[in-house]
Amino acid sequence: MKFRGPIFFSILAIALLAAAIYPQVDDGEKEAVLMQSIISGFNQLHFRPKAIDDDFSEDVYDFYMEQLDGSRRFLTQKDIKKLEAYKYKLDDEINATSFEFFNLAQELRKGAFSKTQTYYREALAQPFDYDKEETIELDGEKRAYAKNDAELREFWYKYAKYETVQRLALKIEEQEKKGEEEEKSSFEKLEKESREEVLEFFDDWYNRMEKLKREDYLSGYLNAITHIFDPHSEYYQPIDKENFDIQLSGRLEGIGASLRSEGDYTKVVRIVVGGPAWKQKQLDEDDIILKVKQEEEPDPVDITGMQINDVVQLIRGKKGTNVTLTIKKIDGTVKDITIERDVVILEEQFAKSLILQGSEEGEKIGYINLPSFYGDFRNSDGQSCAKDIERELEKLKAEGVDGIILDLRYNGGGYLTEVQKMTGYFIEKGPVVQVKSRGSEPEVLRDIDPRVQYDGPLIVMVNTYSASASEILAAALQDYGRAIIVGSKSTFGKGTVQRFLDLDRTIRGYNEIKPLGEIKLTIQKFFRINGGSNQLKGVESDIVLPDNFHYITTGERDREYAMEWTEIEPAEYSQNVMNIQNMDEIRRRSEQRIAQDPTFQKVLDNAQRLKEQRDFSEYPLQLSAYQALLEKQEEEAKKFEGLFDDEVNHGVANLKEDMPQIELDESRKARNDDWVKSVTKDIYIKETVNIMHDLIELK
Repeated sequence: MKFRGPIFFSILAIALLAAAIYPQVDDGEKEAVLMQSIISGFNQLHFRPKAIDDDFSEDVYDFYMEQLDGSRRFLTQKDIKKLEAYKYKLDDEINATSFEFFNLAQELRKGAFSKTQTYYREALAQPFDYDKEETIELDGEKRAYAKNDAELREFWYKYAKYETVQRLALKIEEQEKKGEEEEKSSFEKLEKESREEVLEFFDDWYNRMEKLKREDYLSGYLNAITHIFDPHSEYYQPIDKENFDIQLSGRLEGIGASLRSEGDYTKVVRIVVGGPAWKQKQLDEDDIILKVKQEEEPDPVDITGMQINDVVQLIRGKKGTNVTLTIKKIDGTVKDITIERDVVILEEQFAKSLILQGSEEGEKIGYINLPSFYGDFRNSDGQSCAKDIERELEKLKAEGVDGIILDLRYNGGGYLTEVQKMTGYFIEKGPVVQVKSRGSEPEVLRDIDPRVQYDGPLIVMVNTYSASASEILAAALQDYGRAIIVGSKSTFGKGTVQRFLDLDRTIRGYNEIKPLGEIKLTIQKFFRINGGSNQLKGVESDIVLPDNFHYITTGERDREYAMEWTEIEPAEYSQNVMNIQNMDEIRRRSEQRIAQDPTFQKVLDNAQRLKEQRDFSEYPLQLSAYQALLEKQEEEAKKFEGLFDDEVNHGVANLKEDMPQIELDESRKARNDDWVKSVTKDIYIKETVNIMHDLIELK
């Protein structure tokens, strides 16, 4: 039996629930079973249950309509009138496990796709009038639904023209840059090429939509319902849950190749180093997979036109089993190759370290990048980010570093148990986070290990997209005064805990319709040890470094139906490993450097430009007017070209202990070289190194 312990996005122990959720469905339809199981699970387990009433129905309707056609590109007011009849009836449908509204929405969507495909093809069949003064509003919130088909056709004419004008303007600009000796195309040829590219672009999108199954669209509808409880509660189809587990474990069983759909074909875009395909050396990037055959099946399955998720399901499989692929090589030859599946480790998702040169000669700073709080508890030898970080700390200490930077930028979270252990590496013992379930007193989760794996100067880097477990660690170390938090004005602001419920385990029977998938639902809120919450507010950085999101509202506070900010009583906490001293002076020095740094000042200017661009949504369709707008935007963008091209961090080096593994093959070495190069150009790391110098000097 697989281990299913308590984790931050985890499998929920449901022994007490197995006898409680039994959908009574007369017709035995899978969709009805799904609906009732999901609602039963949410009513019993969600931290903030909601009454399934008219208010709930209105919220589901409004949110689903945004998912269905928030851009106002497909439905007309006549369609909307039909759907609005259900605005206050969805609660009744949910309780009755009826799908009348969803069925009608899909019928209207299919009809809309069919006619709008005709509209853009008609529009692109002949040249546009590029002298006509007209504009298009691209923001659906600023535009009403089309009154009728004629108005919708007019919108698609403008939309197709907008996409064409974009490409045509760029082609003209590129041609103007050609030298006298280079062959130049006529306007008519450039215009025709532009329309052909737009036609291919639209056709590809519609083809991908046509490949989606009813269950994919149903998943979107069910998630509109779960979203009303909170933005992090979701329904997962079996393949989606499988992908989620792979992301958090960094481990899968398969052939070790990344795939992508291109038209009707499936292309290999990357071979995972160390995986079965890499070891066999017959499958290459850019190969087209035509057929897939299982070892126990007599005939292969033709995957032409198949949705990518279905292709992935066919190719993945248990370690030790064989899969035969019929592939078309880049030279046009077709051949069969058989690959034995094995465990594939996705190394890029794991913690890794570097040595940075400090601000002062001889100063060595350790740098650890942690992409997520991953863990693989289904396997005895599974990866654990807490174990990995412990190893990285030991390696850096052996290198004699004077301080350590832990980079949690873009780290969206992961396992709660991992962050609980990891926080304890920097303190003796004590509370790490407080967790509150519905209707119960808060539980204090502690580090009970008196060992301190690292007792030196510590800085944690964050940004707006550091979330969940990242915020727990940053908040705890900030409350303890153990580390300086450096980065965006605040982190994402997600202060809730989700767990998974396997729907197959909540009902007896119905084996013919399983697997049903799983639901991830919010069952707890977490609080800082000082009693405050990260929810909505996030963790505010001790020292703020300007970034492109400086003037843009992002994160939890920008999400509909997010839970409110609350606070509880603080826990008792203290530590004597190392307390940050002279914080005001360290902050003053950093602010002074940033104010005098031309790159950071340009970052602020660029952040203002990006905010203005984000709010801009009405574009001219007259070619000359669009060219003028493009020229203006390019002139503004030129001010910020090469902003991060210069090497600002010198002496960046891999740890000696890591080099033999890095140099095992060229692909791994190339990826490492790219990573090291990116670090040398990172101005945020540069300023953090400066802050570390001040921390060391003033401690």
